[in-house]
Amino acid sequence: MRATKATTALTAVLTAVLLAGCSNAPSPDGISRSGGTASGDAKPPAKLAVPPAYDGAKGWDESLPWVPEHADPPVTVLPGAAAVAVLTVGDAGGFAVRTRAADTGKVLWTSAVWSPPLPLEYADKDDIPTVLGVEQDGRKFVVVSAHGTVGKDDLHEGTEVVRVAVFDAADGQATGRKPLREIDVPVTVKADNDGWRVSADGGRLLVAHGDHGRYPTWGTTIDLVSGKVTSYGHPAELLKQCEGKSLECGWSRVVAVSPKGPLVGLGHGFGVPGAWFSDAVLPHGAARSYSFGFSDSWNGDVYGVAGGRFLAQWHGAEENGSDGPTVWSVHEVGSGAPLARMECAYEEFPAATSQGNSRDYPVVTSPSGRFLAAGPVAFDLERKQGVCLQGDGNRKTIAVGAIADDGVAYGTVDGDASDPVSVRLDLRTATGDAKVLGTGVDIPQHTSVAGSGLFVTRDENENVLVALRPLR
Repeated sequence: MRATKATTALTAVLTAVLLAGCSNAPSPDGISRSGGTASGDAKPPAKLAVPPAYDGAKGWDESLPWVPEHADPPVTVLPGAAAVAVLTVGDAGGFAVRTRAADTGKVLWTSAVWSPPLPLEYADKDDIPTVLGVEQDGRKFVVVSAHGTVGKDDLHEGTEVVRVAVFDAADGQATGRKPLREIDVPVTVKADNDGWRVSADGGRLLVAHGDHGRYPTWGTTIDLVSGKVTSYGHPAELLKQCEGKSLECGWSRVVAVSPKGPLVGLGHGFGVPGAWFSDAVLPHGAARSYSFGFSDSWNGDVYGVAGGRFLAQWHGAEENGSDGPTVWSVHEVGSGAPLARMECAYEEFPAATSQGNSRDYPVVTSPSGRFLAAGPVAFDLERKQGVCLQGDGNRKTIAVGAIADDGVAYGTVDGDASDPVSVRLDLRTATGDAKVLGTGVDIPQHTSVAGSGLFVTRDENENVLVALRPLR
């Protein structure tokens, strides 16, 4: 999420949408209004250019015309991959969750209208609410989040918060479903470029803020079952290894939370407090320590987390007076147990810098968790084999965007972002066996959602289009 002082607040966006008659309020018949289509609509689904494994002319669509041009679409797959949830604009400027069966598009349930906190004075129009499907302790939830201010009036400045609403995703009340609980997490540390993110990559919900990017600095976890809220305070104080080492721990942040606690990335080194530290899970070929400034520090950076696993980057052990090849490895979040490693020339964090909060690519996994990738770094965890798709001066770099359980993956060739070339891969091979699909071919956000691929794109009117296209 982004927040800048020069842009229009979210309220203006919602007002414009409602005045234009583009409300996507929940409807009793389940048909998406405002140009949207679904199972049972007269309008057929849009014909999409999709990989050959999918039928681009069949399936169902839902349009989200209220989403600003550069905002992340509020779409999620529910745990179990049998349903898809989106955020729609409800009455009086609020929002509502609508869930549909992934195979048919039939509406399963809709929520009552939910009100986010007031937008900040400097809120970017792209700083919109998010929706996330989460499973905890065998229960399935839909989590809606938004950033803003509460308690602001003529006498009070108000409090900056991230508001979290937790809905039960199980079968039950079909319309007007209310949240189980609603929690305002205070944004305790202000920053000119204050950003926020809500995720559950490690198995527990993490509300983070304080920087733009995938991994903001300050973290709070919410137990979705009990409602217990735990704020972690300054992340550099969580690991005993950081005592008296402000330089080495200056870029600390909570990157994920597992049932065993928070995974803390230090910039150089990482671990779960009281459980394990990165120097105990060093992969073969990685240096024991890393020269940082005028002293040695721990080696290893957490690149990203998905599906209870994390991807780490390590500086290679010195060979003939110079650093060896960059080592990449995959580990379990809770235990740190290594699952696979390889050497790959892609290097997100150059030797002279720290990891910070930015990432070139998200970490993606196959539905079963067997395959994991981030950009040009990909793994088959069952075979403990890595596939490096980094360019070599002749072959171009390929970034993986989605993976199926059979190892078929889809990605794009790094280069001209305005007209990317889509690619099909086979991650069961040593090289990825790349096959060009061409330009203008959409790749799925999820490869198998009840036998369909989930495609999130923009239609001819630049509205967000949520499209399910069946496998052939």
